[in-house]
Amino acid sequence: MSELPDAAWWAVALVVSYAIGAINPAAIVARVFRVDLRGTGSGNPGATNVGRALGVRWAILVGALDILKGFVPAFAFGILVDQTAGEIAGLAAVLGHITSPYLKGRGGKGVATTLGAILGVQPLLAIPVLLAFGLGVAIWRRVGIGAVLAGVVLGVSGIVGWRMGWTDEADMWFAILLSAMVLVRHQRNIREAWAHRRAPA
Repeated sequence: MSELPDAAWWAVALVVSYAIGAINPAAIVARVFRVDLRGTGSGNPGATNVGRALGVRWAILVGALDILKGFVPAFAFGILVDQTAGEIAGLAAVLGHITSPYLKGRGGKGVATTLGAILGVQPLLAIPVLLAFGLGVAIWRRVGIGAVLAGVVLGVSGIVGWRMGWTDEADMWFAILLSAMVLVRHQRNIREAWAHRRAPA
């Protein structure tokens, strides 16, 4: 793009994408309708909770915007700079979403934005992730558990894809780091699933 060194573009990708990812559509929609998402359902400022508070139509809108804010920076920096910049942008957008300074560090769980980042950089990884998410929701009837399963499958797919030669090492670490962020943000869901598994019949 210019004579700037790669490291400078990577820094730009990091800062710009974090700022974009930190913008929370769920919080904006909730403010417009004067709804307190923190006091609704899981308390999470995300598409699922918007659906509980305002209905499916608004949940779809918020989910689509969350996907876009992961996809656009990852895709744009990946095309305009290089793959590394795209992956940094995708990771930064997800990190911005879950640690949003606009929400005092209490952002969403990052599932939709993670999907967007994957689609922007390595769409192949989205296939097993979406299948795992759908399977988890179908079996347990819980979006959170579906997200946990998808997060695990994302990390595993990154490793398998690299070992099989379908993706490169950078894609593997990209998948592992995204997986880790999603799973950390879903600790409560993991504990609930484990407690349910151990509960007597």
